Amino acid sequence: MNWIAVLAALSGAMAVAAGAFGAHGAQGVAVEWLKTGGQYQLVHAVAALVALQVAARGPAALFVGGAFVFAGTLYLMALGLPRWLGAVTPIGGAAMIAGWLWLAWVLATKAGR
Repeated sequence: MNWIAVLAALSGAMAVAAGAFGAHGAQGVAVEWLKTGGQYQLVHAVAALVALQVAARGPAALFVGGAFVFAGTLYLMALGLPRWLGAVTPIGGAAMIAGWLWLAWVLATKAGR
């Protein structure tokens, strides 16, 4: 079983749920946190599945893990947990950026073969 693919699919589901909650059940700044988290998480769930199709497991793992940290901290703050969690959010963002850079390297080196 490919756990990265399973986690990517669950990540997509979580993103849709967060977006729906943001659109219909949240108020104030929580709406923006849920919207931003959902958008990034959904895009990176799809990106992880695409990366797996080109045999790039490392970037896929960074996409899924980074999205869980990035979006997860935003979701937790939207649910009322302490705002210091916002200091953790950029770690997820850095992981997602690293995933894109790694994927670019993988694709560039495959193209040169």
